[in-house]
Formats: sequence, structure tokens, C-alpha cells
Amino acid sequence: MLPERITSLPIKLRPFTLDDAPRVQLLAGDFAVSETTALIPHPYCSGMAEEWIGAHQRERDRGSAYVYAITRAEDGLLVGAIEARPVANEHENFGYWIGAPYWGRGFATSAARAGVAVTFSCLECDQ
Repeated sequence: MLPERITSLPIKLRPFTLDDAPRVQLLAGDFAVSETTALIPHPYCSGMAEEWIGAHQRERDRGSAYVYAITRAEDGLLVGAIEARPVANEHENFGYWIGAPYWGRGFATSAARAGVAVTFSCLECDQ
């Protein structure tokens, strides 16, 4: 089981809450973000963020996916998301997105390093 919160400056990873939905809608709804991912549709319609966030706890409880909000450590501002899936499927094992205004600031690098380290140390993953 992965921890609920992870700090790896300049970011902190934490579970999403439904209060994050408007921010997810704003950031993930940007075509520049969706075109860099395999799973974010465009347009990102109203209600999709709530539905996506609502599925996280069920997936975590089943051990099928661990999704974290990527936030700035300094102020907790949501800048993206990262997900690890212990068992590979058609959507891969690991993915992330960062809102376009936050590209090039090291958030994805820090989140990926932390996510990979925690995944391999806490879950039974071979590759």
C-alpha cells in the first residue's frame, strides 16, 4: 500500500478531493495538456473531474491505481496529477500531467521520481 501523502520538494503529493474538481477542470481541460496524455479527453466536459476524482478511493482500496494530486509544496496549489498502477493494462503503469502554466518548473520531475521510488518500495512491481 502506498502512503497517502508524499513530499519531494518542490512538490507534495496528496489525495484529490472533490474541492479540487474546478482546478482539475481548468488545467486538464486545456488542449495543450490533453494532447500530451493518452487518457485526458478534449473537450474535458463539465462533471468529468468530479467523476474522475470520485473513482480514486475505490481504485486505491482495490489496489488497482494510486492517484495523487501534485501540489506546490510552498502553498499547496494544485498543478497536476500522477498515477501508478501496480498491474500493467492498456493504459500503462505510470502517468502524469502538469497544467501548462507550470511546465518547466521541475514539478513533473519531482513527482515522477517520488512516485517511482515509492511505488517500487511499497508495491510488488517488477518493472
